[in-house]
Amino acid sequence: MTARSVWSATRQFMSVQSDNAELLKAQYQSFSRQMPMMYMILMANTWALAITYVTIAPLVLTIIIPAVFTAVCGARIIFWWKAQAACPEPAVAHKALSRTNRLAGAIGVAFTAWSLALFPYGDAYMQSHVAFYMAITVISCIFCLTHLRSAALIVTGIVNGAFVIFFISLGQSTFIAISINVALVCAGMLVILLTNYRTFEQMIIGQQRAEALSSENLRLANIDSLTDLPNRRAFFQQLRTSIDKAEKTNTRVALGVMDLDGFKPVNDLYGHSVGDRLLTEVGIRLSFLPETCTVYRLGGDEFAIIATMASPDDVLIGKANKLVERLLAPFNLPEATVQISASMGVAVYPDMALTTEELFDRADYTLYQAKRNRRGEAVLFSAAYQTQINDEARIEQALKQANFDKELSVVFQPIVDIKTQQAIGFEALARWKSPILGEVSPSLFFPIAERIGFVGALTRPLLRQALSTANQWDSNIRLSFNLSAYDLNSHESVLSLISIIESSNFDAHRLDLEITETAFAHDFEQVKRSIEMLRLLGCGISLDDFGTGYSSLSRLHALPLTKIKIDRSFVTDLHKRPASYKIVKSLLALGRDMNLDCVIEGVETTEELAALRQLGGALVQGYIYSPPIAEQDVKAFRIEANGKVAGA
Repeated sequence: MTARSVWSATRQFMSVQSDNAELLKAQYQSFSRQMPMMYMILMANTWALAITYVTIAPLVLTIIIPAVFTAVCGARIIFWWKAQAACPEPAVAHKALSRTNRLAGAIGVAFTAWSLALFPYGDAYMQSHVAFYMAITVISCIFCLTHLRSAALIVTGIVNGAFVIFFISLGQSTFIAISINVALVCAGMLVILLTNYRTFEQMIIGQQRAEALSSENLRLANIDSLTDLPNRRAFFQQLRTSIDKAEKTNTRVALGVMDLDGFKPVNDLYGHSVGDRLLTEVGIRLSFLPETCTVYRLGGDEFAIIATMASPDDVLIGKANKLVERLLAPFNLPEATVQISASMGVAVYPDMALTTEELFDRADYTLYQAKRNRRGEAVLFSAAYQTQINDEARIEQALKQANFDKELSVVFQPIVDIKTQQAIGFEALARWKSPILGEVSPSLFFPIAERIGFVGALTRPLLRQALSTANQWDSNIRLSFNLSAYDLNSHESVLSLISIIESSNFDAHRLDLEITETAFAHDFEQVKRSIEMLRLLGCGISLDDFGTGYSSLSRLHALPLTKIKIDRSFVTDLHKRPASYKIVKSLLALGRDMNLDCVIEGVETTEELAALRQLGGALVQGYIYSPPIAEQDVKAFRIEANGKVAGA
């Protein structure tokens, strides 16, 4: 090791290190409590020694110099006393500690020189006081400078070095013994100081590591591990913070809740690993937002965006739709190129919500409406939705209080063979007359019943009524009955349906149970098992609203279907809309290829009926033949239809 490297290492050891900001701040805060005590000890010891020599030593040594020392010590006491409440920046702490390091050397030299200057004026007792002063002062300084190793070493080196050299040079055995004794005590004190300093340093480093680990745990607790976006926990924390800030600054906060359309089929067709990669890519596309916006993954395929300083409503919804449009571009994944869309519900604080929970609930409600009515768009919560929420709340309460056996009834809409003009069956449709609300549309109460878990309580009495009525029909007339996805979601629900069918004495082979493609958004394997159980009983299975969902053909092929029902959205003005005409033509061809009967819903005009005849459609349902009719009118309808055929 060269002399240069030794000098560099010594210099570094004796200086204040600046590479650990937290250690600097801890040293500073510890010093601010200890330094006033050290300076007070110096002042008290100095005046005690000065008074001892005041009658025999010059005035400059006994009054003036101690007064100067007192002024310097007083200034430092005030500085450190004020610093006790401060939490300085690392640079400020380093500057203050480095200044203390330099002052330690200067103060050590000044106090040592002053005390040794007094030594010649006194007798043996007074000289012993000088020795005591120097020894006790250096020991007290070591204690007070424990957390600034370099300053303690500087003071000890100067004071103790001068003490030992001076008193040994006197040749007096008592002073030699005292100097050696003090040197050994100080050496022991320095060993303790270095040990305590290392312990202090390790404690601060340990705290840093614990805080870093805690911060990392907190970060992980608030980050979605798949997409690296903030998660649901972070979302609700930030939403509360944003609303609190908006309240103070009189600004608006917009919340968008987004759900992917078509994600589940991708997940089921290609596997969860591809679904995870797709979610990651979605997160990346959504991440490029202005500084006032933050995207979160709430779970599954649901995301949220919080926008502070929200724009006016028309601008806001325009930006939201542009964000939704980002997801329309195909995702080129290693396994496949997939295409999805997204729907978003947007609500604004304080315009339409005043609390965190209210804002989220209203954005979520608007998302639900967007997925039902305006799929693939961003929809803003409005006063109309508030009215709708109130209406739905009343319906929900009425459902919870209803006697379904008395309040529910069934009407029937014929399904007609357009070649024979004969009704080959009837679809049972629910009606609810509430004593509180009056007549309530199925389009209103069924979604609410599904949401609150009441759908099974509706299905069972309706099925019993429909089967009871159908038992009175001719044996060649079929009954179609709609099932909710929730009716197929458990083994127990299906067994309940089977029990009702078997106890009705209705021939299960004449019963068509209709399900929608939304059923596949639930547990597909359970839905498949439920359908297979119903098929074993003899029931037909119809896929309702075919073409409006996201079902893959492979999934349709995996189910034991017997019919598909083409949704009325493709039939309306069929003869005027080439795109609809081609879609219906393709769906009819698909049905023939899969050996499935096709029922075409919503036929209302003779022009639509003529176009369907031209396409080879056979079974239709709609107002062109009859609206839904009461059970007592079914027989009359069949007689009238037979009369028309006979007359033709």
